[in-house]
Amino acid sequence: MSISNDAVIIIGGGQSGLAAARAVRDNGLRPVVLEAGSRPSGSWPRYYDSLTLFSPARYSSMPDFPFPGDPDRYPTRNEVADYLERYAEHIGVEVRLHTRVTAVEAGHDGFIVHTADGKSARAAGLVAASGSFGSPNLPTLPGQDDFTGELLHVADYREPSKYAGKRVVVVGGGNSAVQVAYELAEVASVSLATLEPVSFLPQRSRGHDLHHWLETSGFDHLPGAWLGHILRAPLVLDTGNYSDALQSGRFDRQPMFTALVSDGVVWQDGEREKVDTVLLATGYRPNLDYLRPLGALDADGRPLHVAGISSTHPGLVYVGLEFQRSFSSNTVRGVSRDADYVVPLLASYLGNAPAAIGL
Repeated sequence: MSISNDAVIIIGGGQSGLAAARAVRDNGLRPVVLEAGSRPSGSWPRYYDSLTLFSPARYSSMPDFPFPGDPDRYPTRNEVADYLERYAEHIGVEVRLHTRVTAVEAGHDGFIVHTADGKSARAAGLVAASGSFGSPNLPTLPGQDDFTGELLHVADYREPSKYAGKRVVVVGGGNSAVQVAYELAEVASVSLATLEPVSFLPQRSRGHDLHHWLETSGFDHLPGAWLGHILRAPLVLDTGNYSDALQSGRFDRQPMFTALVSDGVVWQDGEREKVDTVLLATGYRPNLDYLRPLGALDADGRPLHVAGISSTHPGLVYVGLEFQRSFSSNTVRGVSRDADYVVPLLASYLGNAPAAIGL
C-alpha cells in the first residue's frame, strides 16, 4: 500500500474521519483516510432502515457545508450517508475505500498500519476515528446459551416485517431501543426490558428543538467528566409519540428479566414467558481492536487518552469517542470541534516542536 511516510493516516471514513481529514489538511499535513466500507459515510448505510437523526438538520452539519433542505427537519439514515459522501468530495481529501485496518504497530518515527488485504503502510501520525458501530456491546445474559429463539443486537436489525406476529423483547432504555420497539409494535407484540423506567425528554421546548437549548445554554460543550454527575440515566428524546405509545399500551415496559430459558424469558416476578426474539439495544464500545498490538488500550479495550490525545503514544489522537471532550463529541455536529482541538496538537508534535526547544 503506497502511502508516503509523512502522511497522517486516518482510520475511518465516517463523520469523525472526515472531520479529522479536513483538520489535518487545514494544518498543512497530508491526510489519507482508510475506510473499510464502500462509501465515505462510515457506518450510516448499515443502521436500521427507519433511523432518523435526533437532531434537526440545522444542528447536523459539518463546518461550512450546511445540511440541505428544511433546516428544522430530522434527516434520515440515507440522507446522512449521502451528505457525508458529498462532504468528502467537498473537502477534497484522499479516501481509500474497501480498506479495513487490522492492526497498528509502532514503527521508526511513526506507525505501521496493517490492512485486511495483507498490505501495510507507514505513517508519521495516526488518527483513530473508527467510531463504535463495529463493536456492539453484547452483555452476557443468564441462560443465553439455552435460548433457542433469535438473539441479536440492534446493529443487525434492519426493518420490522420479518417479526410480524412474533413476541419480541427489546433490551435497553435509550433512543434506539425505544425507536425500534415503537416500529416493531406495528407488527409484533413488544416489551421493552430495562433496568430503570424510561426517562423521556421533550424534543421541543418553548418553541425550539432541544438542540437549540443545548447550543445556546452551552450544555453541548460541557466536559465529559462532568456528564456522569448530570446524566443519571439514558434519556429518550420524544415528540410525544413514544411516551404516548407506552402509556397507551402499544408496547410496554418491564423490569429487566432475570434469565433466558430455552423458549423465552423469566421475568422478575418469576413468570416464564415464551419469546421469539430478544433484541439488544445495549449500545456500543469503541471499535479500536486494531490498536491492541500498539498497547494503546486498557484491559477492556478502551483507549488511554486525555481529551482525545493518546496518553501512551505521541502522534496518536482520537476523534469521535463518546464524551471525548463534551456532550456532543461523537455527533455530526460535535466531531469537528474535537478534530480542531486534537489535530493542531498532532501537527505541533509532527513539526518537531520538542526538538525546537532542545528536547
